[in-house]
Amino acid sequence: MKVLIVGSGGREHAIAWKVSQSPRVDKIYCAPGNAGISEYAECVDIGAMEFEKLAAFAKEKEVDLTVIGMDDPLVGGIVDVFEAEGLKVFGPRKNAAILEGSKAFSKDLMKKYGIPTAAYENFDDPEAALAHLETARMPIVLKADGLALGKGVLICNTLEEAREGVRSIMTDKKFGAAGNRMVIEEFMTGREVSVLSFVDGKTIRIMTSAQDHKRAKDGDQGLNTGGMGTFSPSPFYTDEVDAFCKQYVYQKTVDAMAAEGRPFKGVIFFGLMLTPNGPRVLEYNARFGDPEAQVVLPRMKNDIVDVFEACVEGTLDQIELEFEDNAAVCVVLASDGYPVAYEKGFEIRGLEQFRGSADRFVFHAGSKYQDGRIVTNGGRVLGVTALGANLKEARANAYEAVELVDFDNKYFRHDIGKAIDEA
Repeated sequence: MKVLIVGSGGREHAIAWKVSQSPRVDKIYCAPGNAGISEYAECVDIGAMEFEKLAAFAKEKEVDLTVIGMDDPLVGGIVDVFEAEGLKVFGPRKNAAILEGSKAFSKDLMKKYGIPTAAYENFDDPEAALAHLETARMPIVLKADGLALGKGVLICNTLEEAREGVRSIMTDKKFGAAGNRMVIEEFMTGREVSVLSFVDGKTIRIMTSAQDHKRAKDGDQGLNTGGMGTFSPSPFYTDEVDAFCKQYVYQKTVDAMAAEGRPFKGVIFFGLMLTPNGPRVLEYNARFGDPEAQVVLPRMKNDIVDVFEACVEGTLDQIELEFEDNAAVCVVLASDGYPVAYEKGFEIRGLEQFRGSADRFVFHAGSKYQDGRIVTNGGRVLGVTALGANLKEARANAYEAVELVDFDNKYFRHDIGKAIDEA
């Protein structure tokens, strides 16, 4: 069969790598793709938001299944366009992708259906938001309502910081139209855990847990990024946490979306905070996390194409997910200066040392071919992932693998997975 993957980052590279292992697949396309993805797929120069062109391409090439990796096209309604053309596509429709596309919607959904989350208020007017802050407890969390590349969340420790945050999001539009509405919510403390799941509209199958590192610098300092590294499984995601979430979070979310007339098919990413008072939902995403996919998919035993099709066809209840009894750690190699300002176009050296390896992988996030060489083409450049019998071994293997690849301006955190020492 033929598969088209839409996207160009490390997540899409991990998906392409996993799809390439399916004996059912003999041709993979990726639009627009990147230099690393081209090892498994034919990259096509069509942007992820060019829905009509993508659908026309899928029809022309007789693509059997399209997988949407990115949040923007999902929230924009790409699945609806493909379905209208009679094309099989993996991902939520526009009315379900709002679960990620609007934080105000997701918070209201959780309140309505009794899904545990932080106390909050939604605001359309910056003056009303500023007035609310005057009686709020600090620290407090401000969230732009819409998509903001994982950076639209501000944690404010003082009233003045919070006031400035409101002005930044709602008045100055730092995150564009994503800041037309804003959520102000209580600050929660505890461990953060990411749990990915497959959903077919009614049935949910939970993948293995992971834990992301969002801050740019060691010790969780610096600005929020799209993710500087991750590990799986999380030692803090205990059997007790799993049982709680299965009762109060996972299926309840799927049922709530169905009850709202927004049946969800695809991947729901649950961002959880393990507070002293129990797990709470921080956020939902409507697709694989990046870089979480880079540690979860290498541990997955199933043929991912079978799972994709079960989600689309509503037969996920016939699938049992299986994961290796091991661990994975991913360290993101970025361009120094990310997420603010950075240079591109530097040659990436050492990639050949990963070819054919069964326990270390390099997933490209921002790369391209230039004059026959692979060069940097983004803030996050590569995700270096390694497996191990346990988290400590996987972490040691990942940092060994980081030294195998190099480029000018290379930057990475040195403490990805350090929290496992405290588990």
